[in-house]
Amino acid sequence: MPLLKDHIAVVTGAASGIGRAIAKGFAQEGAQIVVLDIDAKGAGDVASEIRNSGGKASSFALDVTRREDCFALAKEIAAKVGQVSILVNNAGINRRNGFTAEPEAVLRDWQDIMAINLNGVFNVTHAFLEPLRASKGRIVNIGSIQSFVHVRTPNSPAYTTSKHAVLGFTKALAAELGKHGVRVNAIGPGLIETPLNANVRATNPALVQTFMDHTPLGRAGQPEDIVGPAVFLASDLSSYVTGAMVMADGGYRTI
Repeated sequence: MPLLKDHIAVVTGAASGIGRAIAKGFAQEGAQIVVLDIDAKGAGDVASEIRNSGGKASSFALDVTRREDCFALAKEIAAKVGQVSILVNNAGINRRNGFTAEPEAVLRDWQDIMAINLNGVFNVTHAFLEPLRASKGRIVNIGSIQSFVHVRTPNSPAYTTSKHAVLGFTKALAAELGKHGVRVNAIGPGLIETPLNANVRATNPALVQTFMDHTPLGRAGQPEDIVGPAVFLASDLSSYVTGAMVMADGGYRTI
C-alpha cells in the first residue's frame, strides 16, 4: 500500500529542485499534492506532470512572505481540495555576500533571506495549523547542513542564521504540538544540484570541489535524494519521531 495514501500534502517552493522532487515523490506514494510556488507557471507545470503520471495535484501561486495571502490560500485550499495533513516548508533562497560586503547588499540579503527562509516558514505553518491539528498531521521543514555549521565556502551569514532558526523552530513546534498528535521534523540537505545553485556550480568549480573534499560519498546530491527522508518523515514509518533533523548530506558533517 502507498505510504501516503489518503493524505493531502502541501509543498512550498515546489516548482523546481527539492520541492518538485518531493511533490512528485509524495504523489507516487499516494498523496494528493498541492503545489505552491511564487512561480505560478512552474507550479502548474509540476501539478500537470503529477496528473499526467496518474496522480492527483493542484497548484496555486504563493509568496510565502505575504502573511495575509498564506491565510487566504489556506482557506481556499480547505474549500477546494480538502483537509491538509502534511506540510513541507521548502521555499527558500541563498546568497553569498559575506558580512563584510557592501553594507546595503548585506542588509538586503538579511531582509530577503529572513523573509523567505524563516518568516515564510512561520507564515505558512501558522496558516495551515488548524487543519494539521485536526488531522494529527506532519510538518517537514527543509533545513540545511548550515542548521549546524557554517560551511567551508563563502556564504551569507543570513542563510546560516536562517537555517539554524529553522532547526530551532522545528524543535519548538515539536514540543508544543506533540500533545495534538502533530509531528514536526526537518531534513538537512548538503550540496544538492538544483536550479537555485546551478550558476554557482557552473562558474565556481573550486567551491564544488571543497564540498566534495568533505563529502564521504564523493558526489553532490540530487533532488531525488531528499525524497526518501521526506517520505519517511511524512509517513507512519516515523510515527515516534518528532523534533528531529534527518541529515541528507552525503556525510558532510563527519569530516
